[in-house]
Amino acid sequence: MSTPLQIGLLIFPKVTQLDFTGPLQVFAGLPGAKIHLIWKRIEPVPSDSVLVLTPTITLADCPQLDVICVPGGAGTDDLVNDEETLDFLRAQATNAKYVTSVCTGSLVLGAAGLLEGYNAATHWSAMQYLPAFGATPTRTRVCVDRNRITGGGVTAGIDFALTLVSILTDRKTAETIQLGLEYNPAPPFNAGSPDTAPPEILALAKERIAAMGARRGDAINEAAARLNQPA
Repeated sequence: MSTPLQIGLLIFPKVTQLDFTGPLQVFAGLPGAKIHLIWKRIEPVPSDSVLVLTPTITLADCPQLDVICVPGGAGTDDLVNDEETLDFLRAQATNAKYVTSVCTGSLVLGAAGLLEGYNAATHWSAMQYLPAFGATPTRTRVCVDRNRITGGGVTAGIDFALTLVSILTDRKTAETIQLGLEYNPAPPFNAGSPDTAPPEILALAKERIAAMGARRGDAINEAAARLNQPA
């Protein structure tokens, strides 16, 4: 009997649920995969919406993973300076086949020192923070750089997961999962990227996230300073 593929997705307070539920649904179609939802304790975790999530395993009890994935959300502003979480990611990354993220989860990988010298994707509003961790921002839905695979913002998590499945297995398996999900996007508006959104929509979006951006900038500066402290 073959050993099941161990895939772990970190969940945390104020996670953006679609960042990980998109990939989770893709991974659920992967034959022979064991999927873990990981957090510090087995207790309900509030997302950034009304949805409440339940971890399946703790950081302490998590087995060695083949794939570790960090989703994004406002809660990553706390995680970038959470040593317990960062230590867990560093330990898992040592032997994981793939170290991955979706959206601003890449900032947490960066804060753990796991993206230095790598190209990485993230949400369009967070691109400017990646260089603080030695990463090169890459404007793409999915960025593959050796065993670091990072997805862009939120909905890119589905693209990321299908890409990863094709690497873990083959394209046929990934395409079969895609068909099962009827993932055939045809958005009603061409406003899903700052490159295509009307200027007034982009301005409104930036206005809505301005306060969060200021808080995030402070958190990133603190995380980068701690990461670069002499050993």
